[in-house]
Amino acid sequence: MKLHLTLAAALLSPIFAQQPPDGSPDGPPGGFPGRGGPMMQEERKLLGQFDKDENKRLDKDERAAAREFLKANPGQQRGPGGGGFPGGGRPGGPGGFGPREDNTPATPGAHVSPADVKPASGGLYAADTLRTVFLDFENADWEAELEAFHGTDVEVPATLTVDGKTYPGVGIHFRGMSSYMMVPAGKKRSLNVSLDLTEKKQRLDGYKTLNLLNSNGDGSFLSAVLYSQIARQYIAAPKANLVRVVINGENWGVYVNQQQFNKDFIQENFRTDKGARWKVRGSPNGQGGLDYIGDNVEEYKKRYDMKSGDDEDWQALIKLCKTLTETPADQLEAAVSPQLDVDSILWFLALDCGLMNSDGYWTRASDFSLYRDKEGKFHIIPGDMNECFRAAEGGPGGFGGPGGPRGGGRGFGGNGGPPSQGTPDGERPERGPQEAPRPQSSPAQGGAKLDPLTGLDDAKKPLRSKLLAVPALRKRYLENIHTLAEKDLDWKNLGPVVASYRELAGKEVAADTRKTSTTSDFEKLTSDKPEEAKAEAEAPRGFGHGGMALKTFADQRRAYLLSLPETAAAVAK
Repeated sequence: MKLHLTLAAALLSPIFAQQPPDGSPDGPPGGFPGRGGPMMQEERKLLGQFDKDENKRLDKDERAAAREFLKANPGQQRGPGGGGFPGGGRPGGPGGFGPREDNTPATPGAHVSPADVKPASGGLYAADTLRTVFLDFENADWEAELEAFHGTDVEVPATLTVDGKTYPGVGIHFRGMSSYMMVPAGKKRSLNVSLDLTEKKQRLDGYKTLNLLNSNGDGSFLSAVLYSQIARQYIAAPKANLVRVVINGENWGVYVNQQQFNKDFIQENFRTDKGARWKVRGSPNGQGGLDYIGDNVEEYKKRYDMKSGDDEDWQALIKLCKTLTETPADQLEAAVSPQLDVDSILWFLALDCGLMNSDGYWTRASDFSLYRDKEGKFHIIPGDMNECFRAAEGGPGGFGGPGGPRGGGRGFGGNGGPPSQGTPDGERPERGPQEAPRPQSSPAQGGAKLDPLTGLDDAKKPLRSKLLAVPALRKRYLENIHTLAEKDLDWKNLGPVVASYRELAGKEVAADTRKTSTTSDFEKLTSDKPEEAKAEAEAPRGFGHGGMALKTFADQRRAYLLSLPETAAAVAK
């Protein structure tokens, strides 16, 4: 796993360094990060150029013309044919550095038709149902077509069938960055489904968007699902469960079905669809930590991708960043409370670090969403929940934290990330005189001993360094950490949930010929007796979990967090 990261950084660092200051090689701002710029990939605009009948979508002939144009004008795209990686193509193709996990060739899955499947019970995100989602494209080369339009504003139409009901004219595109680039053609890549491409009011169980995630790097298929189930007890978080996907009659196996952050989500969780929304996109150099970088709104637009809102909301975001960054600790709670839902933020921080989300705020300050409600208060919504319940892959300084991909604190590739704010294992560099030393363990080497108070001197992440510097807020945060450890990581509570998903999806995972991991990985990572499973064969090779079974993580993380003096002190009467 460490070799993959080191090689990735070595290959990508020259690319980052060659980018112009705006992070774009040939026009579109925000491709791979330049010198200090966050990775914000903008869509390549093709729709207006090829939509001859002006119906805001491309029909078969229009898409064919657009594909011919892309062949002649490939630009700097992620994926096949682009120039974004040494040797051409994407990682996993010729000249790249290969897929993260199982690199055996994919084989076609079994034929499945809607007549073979009984309608599922429960809602779209029900935990006890493995619903089958059918997608039928008009082109047999649908995968190549989705590849061609990845990173553009073109969606490929398909017919969706779920529970015997047909939804015509939905829009499909490949989604994701590393989960796309690290996976070769023929194996599953994540899909976004827009129900309203041709019928604006078309919905599936009330939802207009589906995110079908390939679980790349997570051979358990359960990280996002478990994170969602735990998080939703305490904050607004996306729903997630497992589904089976059938494409043009072929079984493409098990996907994670994760709720979209959109107006539907806001209505469901906040009883309104009003308010401003931003996405902090996934990036090894995200820099979306809510630190104050001046009053120029254009600088914030490079880091925060607004989905809805106006100039007033931008000014409110800047004000929040300034308040967090510049207000003294003894005045901060009073100053920030009118602007920030402090209670939910303290829970978000506890979940993010307590469950060790290697793609979250504590490590990369990216891959989450912001919502400013109608009262003017900001909330943080988890985004990528796929890289948790495992030894941390990052550190408080960026992708890998201090020392390079696993340790340099300068972000992936070493240009422009925040400086290192901790030791290579993610522990705090300094402790107060009353704080007893604790056992040290490097998350990069498979441990689960990430300090819940890591990053307290990281000015780039003031939700941690400034909020948690307030004694009363730090105490509430540590109380939340204690609750997660005491209740949610107790295998007596978590184990039956994992077992239910293992029973629900085990046969379908075994039948899944397109997955990026192996059936053995799934069995070992979800086992109630992981040590016995390891003894029978080699440990799971999963890039993300790195061989750490869910039970092993839960037991180790729980024991560590409950052993900390300040965690115990936070709940002492």
